[in-house]
Amino acid sequence: MPDREVSPLRVSHLLISSELSRRIREWGKAQGLGVSERGRIASQVIDAFFVAHPDALAAADRIELVRAVVREPGDGRATPDDYAWQDDFGTLGPSYTLTFVQALDEGEVLHRFGVAPQDVEPLTDGDVYERLEVTGGQSDLVMVVGLGEWTVAVEKSGWQGVHPETLRELSRDGGQAMAVSRQDYARHRFAYAADGQVLTSFNPEFPGNREGVDPGHLDGHLRALGIDPAADDQIDNHLPAALALASRISGVMLTPAHLEGPLLGGRITTPLAI
Repeated sequence: MPDREVSPLRVSHLLISSELSRRIREWGKAQGLGVSERGRIASQVIDAFFVAHPDALAAADRIELVRAVVREPGDGRATPDDYAWQDDFGTLGPSYTLTFVQALDEGEVLHRFGVAPQDVEPLTDGDVYERLEVTGGQSDLVMVVGLGEWTVAVEKSGWQGVHPETLRELSRDGGQAMAVSRQDYARHRFAYAADGQVLTSFNPEFPGNREGVDPGHLDGHLRALGIDPAADDQIDNHLPAALALASRISGVMLTPAHLEGPLLGGRITTPLAI
């Protein structure tokens, strides 16, 4: 895609310090809102806390972020708003990896992930949650859904798809593969591979710091989303933007309906990355 000038949309957000986070969690628990000890606090809980504590809102620091927006809306291609649903934990949960794979059918994608043919079967969310209890919270199950020329691999609380070894295997022999990984307790990741090489990889929250054989390979796509790849900006809606990026490259628009089980899948018994 041709280079263009980027005029980022800058937005101001509250900066939740560790002390303020502690206060919000304690208040949320006292209100029976089911707040966890760690990880992201739901925006509804934060908003309710500040309504109840206007003094805390007035004293809170603010930070400037960039919001990813499509530069040319109305062209039928994916936008970050199309993936606002990923924030609904009922669909994917707080941790997931979605891997978009070109020109391989569901069975071949599972095979390259390390699922034995005899282990392939329809899986439901119930199967995933049962397996999480066995594995201690990190799933070794992968499910797949075919969408035209592409297959999307779904890992709930799993991250094999974003590993370089897996992406190289999925994209070898002239293919493409890219993964969007959400890890609320660690770092999110976007990675793109073609013909057995990881061309670019970055934390979608800070896309200015890119790695890979050709780190700038997707810079035109980033600019089309209102992101300046040469800047050190922090992206506000980074996960929806990363999923929109994957959709704009693949032409595949993933929706919650595609993820309704049961989906074909299996347990990864021979992972490429440990």
